Amino acid sequence: MSQEQVDLVRSGYGQFAITGRFEADIIAPDFVWDMSHFHGWPEQMVYMGVEGARRFLADWSAAWDDWQMDVEALHDAGDSVVAVLHQRGRSKGAGMLVDMRFAQIWTFRDGEQTRMDTYSDPAEALEAVGLEK
Repeated sequence: MSQEQVDLVRSGYGQFAITGRFEADIIAPDFVWDMSHFHGWPEQMVYMGVEGARRFLADWSAAWDDWQMDVEALHDAGDSVVAVLHQRGRSKGAGMLVDMRFAQIWTFRDGEQTRMDTYSDPAEALEAVGLEK
């Protein structure tokens, strides 16, 4: 099941890159998007359900010009998959450049994605699931 989960996460990022939308076909109804591990995050810490995730993405993507996100690596962690990501862009308001790496831990239950925890430091995410830094 672990490789299947890695493939589902990879496919989800691929769909997001094409459509800019959060695809909900394998998301559990009680899905949680947790930003509390993203140091300095000034907004809401937890987004509930598919609609919460879509709202977060709509607000986030609306704030950027030329924003891009690439998957650097996907790590199998049993019931979870750690995605190490690289994003870059320029904010619309201040013109601030962003070029950073971060990570997301996708947790699965019964084949559905139930949780996604975002970490500003990929090493912290890997450590949280018991993988090497």
